[in-house]
Amino acid sequence: MSNELQFRQRKLCKRFSANYKPCDLSLKIGISQAVLDGERPINGVRVKEENGTSGWYFWAGEWSDDPDFFLPLHGTHLSKHAEIVLPYLALPEGWRFLIEEDYEDVWFDSELDA
Repeated sequence: MSNELQFRQRKLCKRFSANYKPCDLSLKIGISQAVLDGERPINGVRVKEENGTSGWYFWAGEWSDDPDFFLPLHGTHLSKHAEIVLPYLALPEGWRFLIEEDYEDVWFDSELDA
């Protein structure tokens, strides 16, 4: 991860009074096909890391409970598919966001089992 990206992540965490918890990009994230297809806005949520996953899930459009809704993707490939999410990846468990190029909403969700 570049120093510039780390700086941007630290700045974002500070802006929202969130602890800085970097994401291991060698772990997998869950991503919907709609995000891979470039749909916006993007929803993101971080839960606890487990079983080789980072705890990050990203989707666009309507949520689905379909077990195949989230596709596994190594975090290192996010820059190709959803670079816009990279500054948010150091938000800790329990944090969510809804973003697109000209909109940002970031919050802590106390109801998440983080």
